[in-house]
Amino acid sequence: MKTKLLAALTATILGAAPALADLVIPALNYRTGPYAPSGIPYADGFSDYMTLLNERDGGIGGEKIAVQECETGYNTEKGVECYEQTKGNGALIYIPQSTGITYQLIPKVSADKIPLWSVAYGRTSAVNGKVFEWVFNLPGTYWDAASIMTKYAMEQEGGSLEGKKIALVYHNSAYGKEPIRTLEALSEKHGFDLSLIPVDHPGQEQKSQWLQIRRDRPDYVFMWGWGVMNQVAIQEASNIRFPMDHFIGVWWSGSEGDVVPVGDGADGYKAITWHGAGTDYPAMQAIKSTVIDAGKNAGDGSKFGEVGYNRGVYAAAVVAEAIKQAQDATGHAAITAAELRDAMESLEITDARWTELGLPEFTGGFKLSCEQHSAPRTAFIQQWSAGDKTWTPVSDFMEPDLEVIDPLIEEDSMAYAAEAGITPRECN
Repeated sequence: MKTKLLAALTATILGAAPALADLVIPALNYRTGPYAPSGIPYADGFSDYMTLLNERDGGIGGEKIAVQECETGYNTEKGVECYEQTKGNGALIYIPQSTGITYQLIPKVSADKIPLWSVAYGRTSAVNGKVFEWVFNLPGTYWDAASIMTKYAMEQEGGSLEGKKIALVYHNSAYGKEPIRTLEALSEKHGFDLSLIPVDHPGQEQKSQWLQIRRDRPDYVFMWGWGVMNQVAIQEASNIRFPMDHFIGVWWSGSEGDVVPVGDGADGYKAITWHGAGTDYPAMQAIKSTVIDAGKNAGDGSKFGEVGYNRGVYAAAVVAEAIKQAQDATGHAAITAAELRDAMESLEITDARWTELGLPEFTGGFKLSCEQHSAPRTAFIQQWSAGDKTWTPVSDFMEPDLEVIDPLIEEDSMAYAAEAGITPRECN
């Protein structure tokens, strides 16, 4: 009976009655379709961390957590349907797991007063909390990623990209197009030639794109891919013998599911990220002993410790900490969505706190504010070793070029405010 109740709490079926818990978190996941290789590890990591808190700690502040999974298949229309069918169940926060879904939900959550967290994806200009009161996109944005990847390439070239060529291979969607504006500005600033190479959904056919790359011979290839598109691109790059150490993926193109299927051909491939991989953290070992070994894990346990799985753990840990800080601020455990929004806006997780959570040196500390809904906006480059199947950091945490990015954020967010009839609020 206890097992059935726990299952009801952690995976409410779409359309069922509201969960029997006060801390309801809908999970807009995709475990099916061409993007499943990227969606499954994250979904497992997020749910398993919340199960750990339920099993080990009795939830958060004495209140159990109900993770309500809703399958979107990475389809924007289905994602919106999931939102409409779960928002009445006491949803505290939405994590869309899709830039397309995020764009559609921004006006909805603002009207319904439910916070939305696009975890390093979505609309970059949502950094501006004066305009996007209910939207957060920590720890960084696609514009930050594009800048850091460019800065890393520049360091590899001795400090200059003048006369170099960078090709962007991108998913032909709102997600894939997000970094273009920043890369164009950086191209103008640093004097490199930028070529744009779109890949249509789902990305299983890329022969023509990589023939173009072989012909143009860019110095670097950046990739904004997702799901099966990633492994196909890495395989095609290997086929044309493109130097893998000059092929850098965004953080959604840098997990085991993207490189393992390619085998030795993926050796040396790089990707940007903001958190650690592997299982060598106390919190990860707690998940292993309390959740996976006990047979209470969300998936089959095979993704444990992968980059995508750890990203789900990261997201769950941040949400849990925001809930705790909301409980501390309000003095009651059964918080509302509005109270969680307030906590998100002042959320602070220091390096010391990450250590207390069992994730020392897993990621960087940060503090959000009314003005800044993304922090710390830093990331590092990791490299894949096909021989021992591990990701290894090959740079320190790096900051983006805020002189380029922040004016673009101000311009875009103000344009959105004018279009949506929003008067930017004052922040004290």
